[in-house]
Amino acid sequence: MLKILIAPDSFKESLTATQVCEAIAAGIRSVNPYSAIDLLPFSDGGEGAFELFDALKLGAKIECDTFDPLRRSLKASYYGFKDGKTAWVELSQASGLALLKDSEKNPLLTSTYGTGLQINHALDNGFTTIILGIGGSATHDLGTGIFEALGGKLLDPTKNSLHAKGEHLARCTELDFKNLNTNLRNATSIVACDVTNTLLGKTGAAYTYAPQKGASPAVVAQLEEGATHFAKLVQQKRNKDLTQIKGGGAAGGTAAGMFGLFDSALKPGFDLLSDLTALEERVREADLLITGEGKTDNQSQYGKVPFKLAELAKKYHKPLLLFAGSVSATPEILTRAGITAAYAIKTETMTLDYAKTHAYSLLKDAVLKNLKNHI
Repeated sequence: MLKILIAPDSFKESLTATQVCEAIAAGIRSVNPYSAIDLLPFSDGGEGAFELFDALKLGAKIECDTFDPLRRSLKASYYGFKDGKTAWVELSQASGLALLKDSEKNPLLTSTYGTGLQINHALDNGFTTIILGIGGSATHDLGTGIFEALGGKLLDPTKNSLHAKGEHLARCTELDFKNLNTNLRNATSIVACDVTNTLLGKTGAAYTYAPQKGASPAVVAQLEEGATHFAKLVQQKRNKDLTQIKGGGAAGGTAAGMFGLFDSALKPGFDLLSDLTALEERVREADLLITGEGKTDNQSQYGKVPFKLAELAKKYHKPLLLFAGSVSATPEILTRAGITAAYAIKTETMTLDYAKTHAYSLLKDAVLKNLKNHI
């Protein structure tokens, strides 16, 4: 009996990782109804981790009042583990791009403030280890919104407080730590981060990710300038170099900001979740691996789920198929990573809206069409 492990990420703004698993499994059963299928809705530590935690019954979601990226009220959840000490805060819950209309996307104006309120809630409820899963953010404020929500202040040259957002990074000349939540003194914070992009430069936060959040070329340049200025400020005040830390560019520089402002450790979210799910053992026992994500481009090689899974596929000499909404990564990059074949569910003549709306059936059909070449 063929053993198939399905371990995809979500298709952002379209399908959850669980729905991706179900669509792929449906396609497999149409081709080979006798396969043994192992479903593992995965995440890189950003969006989708809660699905995994719920599946493994590791704890429960905790809802609290907070704000969206434009500081509008909403209720959002973080995850409290059964030990009562560890909380996993998912950045996208309050600071995610999916919370905004297309017309509202502007990383000059968005903030991680709502995520900071969730962390504040967790600290005040006795959690002493905060893991921040980053991914899907609408922001480029270097985590200054979190800093503000926890009681910190950004000050301009006249000592007036600034609301934390991308456009204010360049105006900040002083950091005020005096009123930070006192529970931070006995807490540990970890950023679950799998991308390797540093904060600045052509492969940094602004140039790589800000266009996806609504930034024009002029806005990208402004964000880069603001991040450069703020990094120098943190270097002066905290003796922390935000520019060199691997992964610091993740989530609009939130990873770098957490490192610089809170001494947070950056750890691979994929590795954290792999340990929880015994992923390596599941890969070793499988005959075929199938993964997926919404968009596979050349940037996906910097820590996204399909490429991290490909490392295990290579280690154990397992074939790995990738199904994605779109695939623009070069064949050389895919092959070198260990991906046997990659298939896009969106055709060139298909509109993006149609592909998102019909993603489940398109994914199922793509598996049905292409899987027979590999089993």
